[in-house]
Amino acid sequence: MSEQRVVLVTGGGSGIGAATVRLLRTAGHQVVISGRRPEPLRRVAKETGALAHPSDAADPEAVRELVETTVTAYGRLDGVVLNAGIGRGGSVGDTAVEDWEELIRINLTGPFLMLRAALPHLLAARGAVVAVASVAALRNSVGNAAYATSKAGLLHLCRSLVVDYGSQGLRANAVCPGWVRTEMADQRMARFAAEAGLAGGAEAAYGEATRLTPAGRPGDPEEVAEAIDWLLSPAASYVNGAVLTVDGGVTAVGVGGAAFDYRIEARTPRL
Repeated sequence: MSEQRVVLVTGGGSGIGAATVRLLRTAGHQVVISGRRPEPLRRVAKETGALAHPSDAADPEAVRELVETTVTAYGRLDGVVLNAGIGRGGSVGDTAVEDWEELIRINLTGPFLMLRAALPHLLAARGAVVAVASVAALRNSVGNAAYATSKAGLLHLCRSLVVDYGSQGLRANAVCPGWVRTEMADQRMARFAAEAGLAGGAEAAYGEATRLTPAGRPGDPEEVAEAIDWLLSPAASYVNGAVLTVDGGVTAVGVGGAAFDYRIEARTPRL
């Protein structure tokens, strides 16, 4: 890869996607951002100088146009960050078929469509893909059947790229964040606070949700963006098919032993 990279970031209007755009642009890379909501994209584009292209990541024609726009504007495509996604709660028994299909369409079929469209350009550039999955792909939780399934599938989609195209210079890795302060997480925490009757609202919910996390707090989008930037870069040239947890240590905790940690109640999370 050349020193200056051209990177396409889906879901680039907020949260981890927007933080990644800011980091890449600060380093001097060219960035194209996409998402279904034009206004957040415009704000990030105005702030960073990225090129905004609103589109539905699960629409084959829209994805093709997005990739063509990127290559037309900058002449190449070195990296793709698969960050667009939605969340839907529910167990197998109470998840509506329509919700399941929408979530799989956006969280898994969307990345598949993006990779198909971008693949020739990524191969030409010996480029890199980073998928933003979740610790839910590795450890499940109550009422999370569809979301966890989609993120687990995303990991294997990346590994398929490695097996099929790694010999041609393509790299594909995934980051698995834990709870990170994003717009989607804020909404989930607000619901959690209401359901659990937490007086402190979303802030109290973040504290409760990260109580067993060794770091004792949720992550910041910028912390995940740093990991994404590294995986895109030549510094990670021999890292392929990896799953990097950016979770404050939560996946290191064994459920069966958590009750023996007398420090849990005394731990004060950073809110």
